[in-house]
Amino acid sequence: MLNDKERFALFSGNANRPLAEEIASYLGCKLGDATVNRFNNGEIQVMINESVRGKDVFVVQPTCGPSVNDNVMELLIMADAFKRSSANKIVAIVPFYGYARQDRKSRGREPITAKLMADLLSISGITRVVTVDLHAAQIQGFFDVPFDHMPGSPTLANYIKTKKLPNMVVVSPDLGGVGRARVFAERLDAPLAIIDKRRPQPGVAEVMNIIGDIKGKTTVLIDDMVDTAGSLCEAARALKELGAKAVYACCTHPVLTDPAVSRIKESEIEELVVTNTIPIPSHKMCDKIKVLTIAPVLAETIRAIYNDGSVSALFRSITKK
Repeated sequence: MLNDKERFALFSGNANRPLAEEIASYLGCKLGDATVNRFNNGEIQVMINESVRGKDVFVVQPTCGPSVNDNVMELLIMADAFKRSSANKIVAIVPFYGYARQDRKSRGREPITAKLMADLLSISGITRVVTVDLHAAQIQGFFDVPFDHMPGSPTLANYIKTKKLPNMVVVSPDLGGVGRARVFAERLDAPLAIIDKRRPQPGVAEVMNIIGDIKGKTTVLIDDMVDTAGSLCEAARALKELGAKAVYACCTHPVLTDPAVSRIKESEIEELVVTNTIPIPSHKMCDKIKVLTIAPVLAETIRAIYNDGSVSALFRSITKK
């Protein structure tokens, strides 16, 4: 239950309204009345059509594609509107945190866009941020406001459990994802394997070696996102060539930029399991893609924050289920 619903308000931008509606249904409330349109020259126009004075405002808006910059600006402008309308708190529910892939300088003259995004969100008036499965966990340190990093993998793992796959091995697609894969493997009570790969250029991956026993096993690849699906499909091909019986894949964020869907259709992957942190247009759906809802996780996080409950306790309960 939400304590004192009169002080609570849940709004949505245009990035993923179906997810916001699911969260509202789970919490037993309605989405707030807001208009988010465009002026004739393309500038974003926001109007909050109800009073939010003294309320704790939660706004659902992943900063995802296909119009990443528009979705970012919608969130910033909505936050500014709430701040100027005397909202008590402004909590951004950002299921997918965009611009996260440049989180450090790996070569000279590079920006750190993940930090820039954090600064923009803070300056706009947002007092707290909730997100799911950051591309790099250290991005939390870029914020000077409370930040809740919720897990998407338990939702994926619970679904994989229902399939009762035989001789299962969880596979990390690269060395950087070993921590995520190890937690996923422990949750499924399965062994872990690791793909050793190199990237000769951005968006291109070459599998060099497989660390672990995957011969004759049902392998489950786990990653935080799938973009063009090049690395994922190459990993699946390598696993099959080296003796894997079947290849499944899980990721939290289905970015799915072209030619991802065609690659997935033609790949060795039996099923790609994702969440709805990012909406998938109907023309990008295929029989191999299974979408799970992340709404319960986000709704319970909102409930804990609003009721001054423990988000850490909620995190532990989610990851132990």
